[in-house]
Amino acid sequence: MQGSQLQRLVEVMNTLRSPGGCPWDAEQTHESLLKYLLEESYEFVDAVQSENRIDMREELGDVLLQVYFHARMAQEHPTDPFSIEDVARGIADKLIRRHPHVFDGVEVRDTQEVIENWEEIKKREKGRTSALDGVAMSQPALPLIEKLLYRAEKYNVEVTTPDTVSIDGPADENAVGQALVAVIAWAHANGIDAEAALRKEAMRISREIGPA
Repeated sequence: MQGSQLQRLVEVMNTLRSPGGCPWDAEQTHESLLKYLLEESYEFVDAVQSENRIDMREELGDVLLQVYFHARMAQEHPTDPFSIEDVARGIADKLIRRHPHVFDGVEVRDTQEVIENWEEIKKREKGRTSALDGVAMSQPALPLIEKLLYRAEKYNVEVTTPDTVSIDGPADENAVGQALVAVIAWAHANGIDAEAALRKEAMRISREIGPA
């Protein structure tokens, strides 16, 4: 597309990464940039929660930069290179495949059936047979537990979670872990996003402490 700012970003990243560009950008690897991808994502979350649209636009741009940066580095791989065009093609194709009710005339009753179709298509695409396939084990523990409970439910796997917990006794790692799992399971059973609920409480506490 002529005049596309996305194409301009490709060209800027190419200049920064190429010989004669920025030494810092040239030294980066997928591994070294991971912390920035996480940081920028969290900063976008903050912008959304504060309803600051100026910050949302800026932070979303920072997230987009990370995608383009990783894609630009991926082009340099000696045996398995890919570009931002390959990334865009892949996600566009995936969206079409996983929305047959939009692109292929499949009829659905409601949002729940849309989600079920998405999961079934993903399962076939990935050839998944295990309830743990595709679970990012490196994610923070709270959303990891939420994801594991969701997968257990989806695959009809019974998992043991504490029915009741007490915070009156002595605290040790095992007791604290079980108490946290019990609360997350309680939230999950009632359709509550435990991460969002905890973050809301964190924001309340931050306001009591004072301005940032």
